[in-house]
Amino acid sequence: MRAVLASDTVVLGERVDVFEGRFAAYIGVAHCVGVNSGTDAIELALRACDVGGGDEVITVSMTAAGTAMAILHANARPCFVDVDPRTRCIDPQAIEENIGPRTAAIVPVHLHGHVADMTRVMAIAERYGLAVVEDCAQAHGATESVTGRRAGSFGTAAAFSFYPTKNLGCAGDGGAVVTSDRAVAQRLRALRSYGWEDGLRLSTTVGFNSRLDELQAAMLDVLLDHLDDGNQERTRIADEYRSVLASATGEILGLPPVDAGAVHHQFAIEVDDRDRVRDWLRDRGIGTGIHYPVALHHQPAFAADAPPGGLPVAERLAERLVSLPVQPEVVGNRARWIAEAVAEGVMQCAAS
Repeated sequence: MRAVLASDTVVLGERVDVFEGRFAAYIGVAHCVGVNSGTDAIELALRACDVGGGDEVITVSMTAAGTAMAILHANARPCFVDVDPRTRCIDPQAIEENIGPRTAAIVPVHLHGHVADMTRVMAIAERYGLAVVEDCAQAHGATESVTGRRAGSFGTAAAFSFYPTKNLGCAGDGGAVVTSDRAVAQRLRALRSYGWEDGLRLSTTVGFNSRLDELQAAMLDVLLDHLDDGNQERTRIADEYRSVLASATGEILGLPPVDAGAVHHQFAIEVDDRDRVRDWLRDRGIGTGIHYPVALHHQPAFAADAPPGGLPVAERLAERLVSLPVQPEVVGNRARWIAEAVAEGVMQCAAS
């Protein structure tokens, strides 16, 4: 960071180039284009894939608002479908059931660090000629169990967020789009900088100001070397939680899916009487989180695109999921103690 501040380039310089090349190689794709945020990454990726103008984009309602906001910003409409009750990621069967004449793309979300069933998603996309933009905001380094490929290496393009809470995070907003399609990458580089396509800075299309700056790229380049170690620490914590909770609570609570390729951005459990359980844990010094308490199709900004029959799995998860601390710097060596406290709290609340 000192070197960046001492240089004469603080936007789109050498550090961005280096990080883009290294991150593309890490994911296993040809190109990486750094942008301002994960939300911008989805929007620009859709635009680079020629999605917009009232097109429909199939995605999930069990996700952050940025996923669907990006679709609206690209002048498309989200078509919300349900998630698989086991993986909590997009249900491939629901995708196929909702493809219509205006469907142009699919945005699968790799929720909580678990990769969606991309083998089936890509087969559907190829059959119907649809673009796929992966939302990898929670899946830095995650792999699909079937193929062993990393999240971000399947779709036409994939969007990453580097928000500070992510497995790979910077000191503010930041994002990137990765792709192996050279033409898509070229369009992305123009879109992120006012539509410029050459050194003359001529705007050949409507573009945006959405660039990953040199300071954030310098930080991300250093932290990339530690990503796999950090993910392994999260896996150790998740395994400890699972071992204790599975034996102590039986079927009283729902655990995340067993997934060797997950990077555990969150460790979310399904519980009855969520507020009481959280209060019980808070009284013992254990903080928890609720990340998506209201599914997107129930939020006012997306009400016009709500499916008439509802999304029962997403709605159930929104009412029942609670995230346990899984960040190594928060948990430390207390994973077993936290898991035992969670088990006790769940059983106490269930009994009363």
